Amino acid sequence: MAQTPTKLVIVESPTKARTIRKFLGKEYRVEASMGHVRDLPANADQIPDAVRGRSWARLGVNVEDGFSPVYVIPPDKKKVVAELRKALKDADELYVATDEDREGESIGWHLIEVLKPKVPTRRMVFHEITPEAIERALASPRDIDASLVNAQETRRVLDRLVGYTVSPVLWKKVRPRLSAGRVQSVAVRLLVLRERERMAFVSGSWWDLKASLEKDRQRFDAGLHTVDGKRVATSRDFDERTGQLIEGRDVLLLDGDRARTLAAGLEGAPFRVAEVETRDAKRSPYPPFTTSTLQQEANRKLGFGAKMTMQVAQRLYENGYITYMRTDSVHLSDEAVTAARGLVDRKYGGEYLSPKPRRYTTSSKGAQEAHEAIRPAGTRMPTGAELGLSGPEARLYDLVWKRTVATQMADARLAFTNVTLEARAGDTPVTFRASGKEVRFPGFFRAYVEGSDDPEAALDDQSQLLPSLREADALDAKEIAAESHETRPPARFTEATLVKALEKEGIGRPSTYASIIDTIQNRGYVFASGRQLVPTFIAIAVTQVLEEILGDVVSTDFTAAMEDRLDTIATSEDSLAYLQQFYEESLLDSVRRGDDVDPKAICTVASPRTAPHVIRVGRYGPYVEYRSPEADEVQTVSLPEDVPPADVDAAMLEKLVEEAARGETPIGTDPESGLPVFVLTGRFGPYVQLGEADGDEKPRRSSLPKGLDAADVTLEKALDLLSLPRRLGDHPEDGKVVQAGLGRFGPYVKHGTLYASLKPTDDVLTVGLDRAIELIAEKKARGGRRGSAPLRTLGDHPDGGPVEVHDGRYGPYVKHGKINATLPKGTSPDDVTLEAALTLIAEKAAKKGGGRKAAPKKAAAKKTTTRKTAAKKTTTRKTAAKKTTARKTAAKKPASGG
Repeated sequence: MAQTPTKLVIVESPTKARTIRKFLGKEYRVEASMGHVRDLPANADQIPDAVRGRSWARLGVNVEDGFSPVYVIPPDKKKVVAELRKALKDADELYVATDEDREGESIGWHLIEVLKPKVPTRRMVFHEITPEAIERALASPRDIDASLVNAQETRRVLDRLVGYTVSPVLWKKVRPRLSAGRVQSVAVRLLVLRERERMAFVSGSWWDLKASLEKDRQRFDAGLHTVDGKRVATSRDFDERTGQLIEGRDVLLLDGDRARTLAAGLEGAPFRVAEVETRDAKRSPYPPFTTSTLQQEANRKLGFGAKMTMQVAQRLYENGYITYMRTDSVHLSDEAVTAARGLVDRKYGGEYLSPKPRRYTTSSKGAQEAHEAIRPAGTRMPTGAELGLSGPEARLYDLVWKRTVATQMADARLAFTNVTLEARAGDTPVTFRASGKEVRFPGFFRAYVEGSDDPEAALDDQSQLLPSLREADALDAKEIAAESHETRPPARFTEATLVKALEKEGIGRPSTYASIIDTIQNRGYVFASGRQLVPTFIAIAVTQVLEEILGDVVSTDFTAAMEDRLDTIATSEDSLAYLQQFYEESLLDSVRRGDDVDPKAICTVASPRTAPHVIRVGRYGPYVEYRSPEADEVQTVSLPEDVPPADVDAAMLEKLVEEAARGETPIGTDPESGLPVFVLTGRFGPYVQLGEADGDEKPRRSSLPKGLDAADVTLEKALDLLSLPRRLGDHPEDGKVVQAGLGRFGPYVKHGTLYASLKPTDDVLTVGLDRAIELIAEKKARGGRRGSAPLRTLGDHPDGGPVEVHDGRYGPYVKHGKINATLPKGTSPDDVTLEAALTLIAEKAAKKGGGRKAAPKKAAAKKTTTRKTAAKKTTTRKTAAKKTTARKTAAKKPASGG
């Protein structure tokens, strides 16, 4: 007879549960909570009746009584909680096995508060999912860490207070539905500050010479260094605000004529080696990965965004392949060091092994998350191929594996050479310099070389060899070229450099960076251009409002100091006094001051590059304000929202104004309707319009295809665009109409409810029926419409029913029942796993559940008994209060739902 499980283990995800089940006996039952089972109300519908109508109810935090949070069980988690309660009834012991960081501790505490177990309850923690780690965790359980819970809860309350108090100000001053956040707004401000630097940047130009020389049939290049004893100016000598040389720099600024004259004077001139300097250097291995450095390297080397990196790392961890991925620590366990050293000795040989084990110490602010760096789990150090990994998981695991192995390898040894060369351009003495690098012993470079944020920089393991040169050697110049250069504005942040800056400044914590970057993009404050993160005009306006009303609260120093303060709450400090001071002095007083801020003035974006035009941000996005000579009055024209602010100059605005002026004059008349045809510019770019707007009735419009300039639109072209969608004919299979049209996501062909995008070589105005049928057939073969055959079936959902991958009009998505969740950008349908799909589906379900309307009163009446006892069922930090005296009011019970 099979043994009935008597010990319940609760983890966060189905994947983690499935992996742990393999290591436990039959007496254990492992279930997943699917993340948090309780949170602050997401909307007004979720506010419990017991507190509805209170002045603070909208916040979900009782600011009048110890800042106690109101917790509710979201609609999409009620079934999960019911199943966990049912499982607990059959158990005589409960193990809470959520992640070991603050977030995991908080999830575990909420589980205990909601389930109210009457059986012995233990907290088991581990930083890798291996048989040995699970066995150790079971053998040494502990209680919930009330200090960690308190610190996490304080962060959650602070985030809610900032978001719900400041966001309404943005609705009034900028436009509705904007949001502010304790950390996200500071991250946006970093991007805005960099964009302001680019807007104020003035380019400087200079010239120099490049000599191509040869020795022993080996060519090398040298750059001009001095002319008649004076150093030649380079980019570092220019003031980026003026484009001129920095005052006091004793350098020679060459122009084109002087550079070409020098080049001509050096033709055929002998070069001589004046000095050879050599120095030896070594490079030591980089520390093993933390959350931050993994995100940076995955972005540089793999092109992964922070969100994708963490999703892939989560899957690797939950499947038992790497250690916990949210960590600030660079420590490696003795077992990991021993395993890595053994592998180095076997794979690369003893000479590549460091003389003694390397130990790394953590120096980042507030390091407290997991207790070990990110590394391959266990003690075998298998490769990704040995584990059978593929796709993004294989690529990220390979990165972790190489970085870990490299930590125990020998230093790389390098030699650097600097050579000074002398020559004469007529009577003028000049010097050139050449540099070389040789990797004499690669050491850990054999396994791993860190990427660079500068795409033009040479990596450490790349040799740049010079020929053997000695003083007084004579050389022949094969070519002398005069070259022009311009200084470049400060580079925009990439995800890698933003993560690096956030960590350096102490803003937020590395475990939150992926969600921060994802949030600021989803909310329209930032868009990606290649790998660059570009702040929008909306972001600039919001930042200006927050700087005006909140002052230092959105500064990097204040936010970093707040993080340090929150870290002390995790150890000793009472959070109540801090919350009280911050809410009343930093938030409420600042918001009151915001009433006097002039929206028009604060939403004006000043740039020296756009004068005399004025850019403002209004309720419908950015626009240009200009004075029309004909009407002698101020008029406006929309500015496309996806234009990088620092790239906007007076010439671009003048063109927009001219197009707007032309738009007021029709380019012709539609012969069928007799209506005028206009070419106009709106917030999403240029478009053509038939007739004039009349009240609420919108005239027919069509966007311009990509690559078509507004100035090139003829009446014939405009009428063709306005005729879209156009009928191509009937489909031979079912006789339904096939159309070609132009939508928000570009040109397409359509058959029934199936849309297929046109290829770059197709023209929406000329594509024929045969080509459309071909594109539609290709789309059908890929499972091309919602409700069509899936591309893949990933497995079963914990609630029952298959989880499938489909290809839709807006890209691939995963589906369970009626929930469809789009795959993240960069994720292939072939690479997505069941675990990743379950996470996406749960997130989408949470959003849908948060937006549901309240149940009808009759239905609600059936739950009267539950509501009457809501106050009795609700607690905030009762458990935590029993285990700590840090928070004096934690024992108070706020009302909650569920």
